[in-house]
Amino acid sequence: MSAVLALRRLALSDLDAAARVHRAAFDAAFPWLTGLHTRDEDRWFYRERVFRECELWGAFHGDPLTGIIAFREGWIDQLYVHPNAQGRGIGSSLLDIAKAASRGLKLWTFQRNLAARRFYEMRGFVAVCQTDGSRNEENEPDILYQWSSDPRADHVI
Repeated sequence: MSAVLALRRLALSDLDAAARVHRAAFDAAFPWLTGLHTRDEDRWFYRERVFRECELWGAFHGDPLTGIIAFREGWIDQLYVHPNAQGRGIGSSLLDIAKAASRGLKLWTFQRNLAARRFYEMRGFVAVCQTDGSRNEENEPDILYQWSSDPRADHVI
């Protein structure tokens, strides 16, 4: 029998686990970018940026952290589910937390991250802008998505 999914706001004491989930999911989705950052850099990023600037929630199946979402007013900054836990509704559950806290959200993802694009589009996000990637550190062409709780809202930035 599998453990029940538990969602809770993360604390600084969850920093290492959050950084590990991020790294595992990122490396699985973007193997050509593996090694872009060290574990110490990931921990610094979560300590100095994510935990300071965002509301951070985690999903747990029993003890291990299996997914994270970091969001702030109008933006989703991070959404990662450990590769071994994908396809179980964890990402949707985390996304619902951010949606409940906002009337509208935006997020960036890489254009070639087709799984993420399908995930967001199936949950009401609309693509509003694409770039050549020259403004992100990975130099990956990316795409901006937008969601509104008002179905009549236009999706123009």
